[in-house]
Amino acid sequence: MKELVEVIAKALVENPDEVVVTQKEDGKNITVELHVAPSDMGKVIGKQGRIAKAIRSVVKAASSKDNKRVDVEII
Repeated sequence: MKELVEVIAKALVENPDEVVVTQKEDGKNITVELHVAPSDMGKVIGKQGRIAKAIRSVVKAASSKDNKRVDVEII
């Protein structure tokens, strides 16, 4: 999941070298933290959070085959 979030985020931002993705696992729960440059925060979140929702939906769909729950946090 980490790689998926990283590829999506790097495609959206102007400073792809500042994208940092970390992943923490706790049983069946996985937390993916996405760190971007402050100037790129709006591009990753989108108007009314639409892009953030779309990222979470894609990750949720990809994780459903592994029977794991994935939370994406944008920091």
